[in-house]
Amino acid sequence: LIESRFSEMDRFVNEPLTGAVFDLGVSSFQFDEGDRGFSFRADADLDMRMEKAGPSAADAVNKLSEVALAELIYRYGEDDESRRIARAIVQERAAHAITRTGLLAETVERAVGGRKGARTHPATKTFQALRMLVNDELGELARGLSAAERVLAPGGRLVVVSFHSLEDRMVKQFITERADA
Repeated sequence: LIESRFSEMDRFVNEPLTGAVFDLGVSSFQFDEGDRGFSFRADADLDMRMEKAGPSAADAVNKLSEVALAELIYRYGEDDESRRIARAIVQERAAHAITRTGLLAETVERAVGGRKGARTHPATKTFQALRMLVNDELGELARGLSAAERVLAPGGRLVVVSFHSLEDRMVKQFITERADA
C-alpha cells in the first residue's frame, strides 16, 4: 500500500501493475475529528482541507459570489436548493464572516426550512460540495484515472470504490471511453 494522491501513483511504480484500487471515500475518522472542519457534528473551524494547503472552505464561503456558490452547491452537492442556500450564505456573511461549521450548518438549515423528517441534515450536500472544491476531488480523480492508465499492464484491473454519483459518472465515462478504444 502506498499513501499518496492517486495522480502521483506513477512516481512510485517501477513496473506495470496488474491492479490498482481507488477508495474515494472520506474516512469516518476525518468526520469524527471535529477540529478538521469536515463535519457539522461538532462546531469547528470551517476548513475541510485534506492537506492543510490552499484556500479553506471558509475562504470559499466568504469570497465566492452568490452565483458561484449556487453553482458549486448545485454541481458538487447536487442540491436543488442551491440558490436559496447561496442567498442565505451571502446574507449571513454580510453581517459577519462564516468561519465555523456550526454557523454554516445553521445558515443552510434556516435557508431550506429545517429537516422536516429528512434522514440527513440539510447542510450535508453543501458540506460535500465545499469539501470537493477545496480538495479538487474530481480533478484529482481525473488525474488519478489517467495515472492508472499509464501504470496498468495490458489486461490490468482498475477497481474504484465511489460514494456519490459525480464520482461514479466520471469513472464510468472513463472506463467506457477506454473500452471502446
